[in-house]
Amino acid sequence: LEAARYIRWSNKENARDIPIIVMTANAFTEDRRRVLEAGMNEHLAKPLESEVLIKTIANYCGKVDHFK
Repeated sequence: LEAARYIRWSNKENARDIPIIVMTANAFTEDRRRVLEAGMNEHLAKPLESEVLIKTIANYCGKVDHFK
């Protein structure tokens, strides 16, 4: 959470555009809320499904159509 906040609120030109995807065992609604409030784009709870992970990454790489 601290790293995401640092990235998002830094003075770097692209700080708000860098995709940040968290993969965590913390799957409660409160955990997801804190992640998104910290500036992360996505919250993926373990155990991860490979298809969900691939689609999520592809979405931020502009390659969504390749994984439908």
